[in-house]
Amino acid sequence: MNERYIHLEKLIGAGLGSIYKLTILVAKRALQLADGDKALVEKPTEKVLDTALREIAAGKIRVKAKE
Repeated sequence: MNERYIHLEKLIGAGLGSIYKLTILVAKRALQLADGDKALVEKPTEKVLDTALREIAAGKIRVKAKE
């Protein structure tokens, strides 16, 4: 990442402890950003994947738990 490295520990909680769910979450959010969705963090980066990871690390996006 351009600005700094985001540790996996900051991200894994958004995927409910699953690296697989986290991967799907990042991919879906990156596609949404590529399709024109507005970024939820200040100063979005040029790369949509980096912006998606920053949003998840900031707690703006996470996987919904099944009820």
